[in-house]
Amino acid sequence: MRVVIAEDNALLREGLVLLLRSAGHEVVAVVGSGPEALPALLEHRPDVAVLDVRMPPTFRDEGLRAALEARRDIPGLPVLVLSQYVEESYASELLGGGASGVGYLLKDRVGRVDEFLEALERVAAGGTALDPEVVSELLTRRRDTPIDTLTAREREVLQLMAEGHDNTTIAKALVITERSVSKHIGNVFLKLHLPPSDSGHRRVLAVLAYLNSPGRGTS
Repeated sequence: MRVVIAEDNALLREGLVLLLRSAGHEVVAVVGSGPEALPALLEHRPDVAVLDVRMPPTFRDEGLRAALEARRDIPGLPVLVLSQYVEESYASELLGGGASGVGYLLKDRVGRVDEFLEALERVAAGGTALDPEVVSELLTRRRDTPIDTLTAREREVLQLMAEGHDNTTIAKALVITERSVSKHIGNVFLKLHLPPSDSGHRRVLAVLAYLNSPGRGTS
């Protein structure tokens, strides 16, 4: 894969370069500030971009802004953003368009090499990769909604599904059959009033869009 990296922390930036190259990927550009990110993405049009949310000059949301602008100019550009903390507003904005090929991970996840590379490849393939802590925040902050009607097992399935895992991976993680996973997913969609026929990353984005929509399900 051809990758553009935008990260202001020199140590993490070089670590990402070494990690990706050792995994057989091509790093086509490396930048350290927000204003450099968008031009690099538009010039190289990578298979996937890895961007820090907060970068110079203001350390607010330069990386996220660059990602969103690049996706407007290059529809479907796969983007994986990294953040130091769980910031729901950033995750919501990134997922807001219901587009595919997006990821939001905490920087600690980079240290788990296999998980990080798997997430990167999933995003590059048009899937989603959301940090478990982000998904947990989205699930727990909603009250008095259909989420509360889910069983403990259904919530586990929903969380793994929202992280971007397929039915086979969910079955292995929960030590249940794929048939059971399909049944639980059907129940989740039914209780959340979502189309049961939706599949792949689109169903994940549909669930996350539901979780991120204030006031839905309260009537």
